[in-house]
Amino acid sequence: MKIIYVVLASMLLVTACDNDLDQTPPKELESSALTNYTPVLYAAYHYQTGAATPLVVMGDFRADNMLMREEPYPAFDRYNRDLAGGDLVEQFFRPLYSNLYKAILSANNVIDNSTKPTEVAEAKFLRALSYFKLVMVFGDVPVNLSPTPNVSDLSILARKSKAEIYDNIIIPDFIAARDGLDNSLKASGRASRIAAQAFLGKVYMHRGNYPLAVTELGAVVSGAATAGVTLETSFANVVKDASKEILFATKFSSSISDVYGFTEFEAWFRGADTKSPTPLDPRLTAAFDANASSAIISGGVDLRKALTIDVVNKKGIKFGTSLNLEQDFIELRLSDVILMNAEALNETSNANGTQSATILAGLNAIRTRAGLTSLVGTATTQAAVRTAIAKERRVELALEGHRWFDLVRTSTVDAEMGLTVNSNYHIFPIPNSEITATNGVITQNPGYE
Repeated sequence: MKIIYVVLASMLLVTACDNDLDQTPPKELESSALTNYTPVLYAAYHYQTGAATPLVVMGDFRADNMLMREEPYPAFDRYNRDLAGGDLVEQFFRPLYSNLYKAILSANNVIDNSTKPTEVAEAKFLRALSYFKLVMVFGDVPVNLSPTPNVSDLSILARKSKAEIYDNIIIPDFIAARDGLDNSLKASGRASRIAAQAFLGKVYMHRGNYPLAVTELGAVVSGAATAGVTLETSFANVVKDASKEILFATKFSSSISDVYGFTEFEAWFRGADTKSPTPLDPRLTAAFDANASSAIISGGVDLRKALTIDVVNKKGIKFGTSLNLEQDFIELRLSDVILMNAEALNETSNANGTQSATILAGLNAIRTRAGLTSLVGTATTQAAVRTAIAKERRVELALEGHRWFDLVRTSTVDAEMGLTVNSNYHIFPIPNSEITATNGVITQNPGYE
């Protein structure tokens, strides 16, 4: 299906050097001239493709799963202002920033103008998702909730606190999407009730609101089968486009060009970019090997290891070993939710350790699929259960872009990375083009000036 791009003038949509999007039809349209907002909604989906690779690279290469090899890219492993260098900004931070604001503007147009409740609910899902990604990566960011912002007033670009954005936009929008959608569109790769509920639970995890996280994530776990979502029997299928455990994915297709103009995420992991031909971090290998003693077969290994990494060639193979232009970006899948739900339960109901066995038993299906024994009995205190779940998340979700954001969310960056990282570098630099284009109304994150 051809995505129709609708270009509307906005400092939040178009940055100083990014104002030449293709239009169909080829003349500029005013929002008041539109009567069919479905193409605008599709544009909001499509702009998510510009954020996929940056997010995955940030999640795994910033952490201890993958390594960059050629300057200036090893700046991902130097926790200082080096990450604000020109090449890195243009390849990762600017595409994510600009395309998510384009998605937001498209979503705003649908929310304000469409007469179809399902379209509005989908647009709120995409707006919430876009702002969620922005605050995870950049912290405080500008907010636009209008389809036609007053571009002559640069003050509207002043950054809002991430707490305000969570509470006033991300959470209400995901709630509206949860309540306004069913699961009928999930099979076609569009937003659904269960995806909105899962993301809402994930947002509560990032806010440290574990009681509300338990409510939403628990409902997803218990209602997954009814919604047609189940764990894959084989780990080899978890990131395939037809995976039964996908809750939401950003769709890619060789027949439709995405909006990211550099090496895609699947190629980074398999060493296809010269900046990192052997990207595997040995610490990820060690994390898999630590499970060997719990393998069901004596002397065996975690079955996920051989399906995730190639130790000999020092590459990641979770997404295959050759070019795959059809590889979707799996934004959220059921095992992620199961692990978050266990984590939330541990934080809310296991202070004295009495629920440890019950909580860990909830991970049995994931462990069995990996060829490993149950964790029940291996951790009996709240702290030990917390550690066990974190270790399981690392290897289960490796190369899917979660690791760094998990470390920041759980305040375990220093402990896991083995060094003291200034909290300024828990987030990433605002593209300098945004600062320049707004005469400094948009400011740089501390430490990257």
